Amino acid sequence: MEITPTIRAEIQTYLKEKCLNKTQFGHIAGLNPGTMSGIVTGNRSISVYQLDLITVGMNLPPDHFYERYVEECVVDEPINWRRIRPFLYRCVQFHRLDCLQRVVSVLLDNPGYLSNLFELAEDCLQNGYLDAATYLYTNVAESEKQQHSERLALSHYRLFQIAVGKDQKLNLSAANKFETFVHRLHEIDQLDALKDLANVYRSLSLWDKVYEFAYQMGQLGQIQYDLVHKSKRKGTEPQKSPSKPLFAYIAYSKLLCANACDAKGDHEQALEHIHGYADLSWVKENDPDSLYWKNQYQQWAKINTYVNRLMSGDVSVLPDYVEYIAGEQHIFAELLNVMETANRYNIDVDHILKRFESQIADYRESSSDDVFTQQVLPEEYVRFWYKLAKYSLNKGRYPYGFKCLLNAWEKAEVINKGLLSHNCARLFERFKAHAVPETRDQLQSLWEKIDQKDGFNLIDS
Repeated sequence: MEITPTIRAEIQTYLKEKCLNKTQFGHIAGLNPGTMSGIVTGNRSISVYQLDLITVGMNLPPDHFYERYVEECVVDEPINWRRIRPFLYRCVQFHRLDCLQRVVSVLLDNPGYLSNLFELAEDCLQNGYLDAATYLYTNVAESEKQQHSERLALSHYRLFQIAVGKDQKLNLSAANKFETFVHRLHEIDQLDALKDLANVYRSLSLWDKVYEFAYQMGQLGQIQYDLVHKSKRKGTEPQKSPSKPLFAYIAYSKLLCANACDAKGDHEQALEHIHGYADLSWVKENDPDSLYWKNQYQQWAKINTYVNRLMSGDVSVLPDYVEYIAGEQHIFAELLNVMETANRYNIDVDHILKRFESQIADYRESSSDDVFTQQVLPEEYVRFWYKLAKYSLNKGRYPYGFKCLLNAWEKAEVINKGLLSHNCARLFERFKAHAVPETRDQLQSLWEKIDQKDGFNLIDS
């Protein structure tokens, strides 16, 4: 078996090969001669900063010595967090998860380092090192002995945030796992966590869950708002600051509850919730941020009142609705409502589609990483193309209808939206006799990917 030389032995070999003494190499590496001599002779421990300088001086890859550094300077030495911390950051930066894992396994033997590892995970998340953050949060959560600790709940919240992506099955699993921890968070963190849970379930069309968590968010938001504004409770204001004004969580709760009620067909109850966020005269804040959100909710209330009436069968408001959405930057959710109305009540909306033709063609996915943008918007986009396919095929526009269907079906598969995939398959089966062979082959290949044992209820939604 080949014996790997120690770091010091390899440095000494290098000096001999290059005919350099310790002082000369110290100048090359940027280390003073005394430090260099102490490192080579073993009289001085090596910091990761010094190791990096030496590695550069030897023209080696930046992480060349990292595996040996773990064994020689971490495992076999007394634990010193001030020395280990910079090394862990370097492991993260160079994507050396193997070295990170080896060090963490040593640190986890002492529960006193959990807080340090949690802070490291937070830094990794903030800087976009998601693999390292996931590993750290997972190990902190598994090692946490206090089952009701805020750190445990926060670790699970971060794992939920990292896990949420385009795959709806994975999102459902992540949301289910996180549910049991959401109420262990600090009250202010709970507001955003409940919002995120509600948005994930909204993207999955699980409306009872949407209502449940949105309602809880509104109740908690009201409690926190009262803590801030009731004079008899002064001095008990929240220690943390929410990411949005507190009243915005209350308003968003009502918006989501209205959304859930409309989706379930309870349009009267939905309208009550819409009125709840349309009137924000009770809000005391008047700073620019608060005024912005108040205006946003008033706009959303107006547009959602139109939607509520459309879903209730009052198609007379469709022209007003279209005029109102014309000035909106993101219109796919609104166009989805137009297509829903057209299909449900057999209305011709060709003139509306023509009006927004350029915006439909210019659609680009947002790069934002918030849960709403990652989950709700892609699902609405897929549903729009499915509804447009259905509308076009019913009108006998088969080439365009199948083009829309293929677009919807492919994107539904990307986000693992099983119900939408099945609905696309059903629509294909209904009209496939009108497809040209090439189109039929493309759609048939998608149909064959669907597992017939998924057990979805094929509701044409």
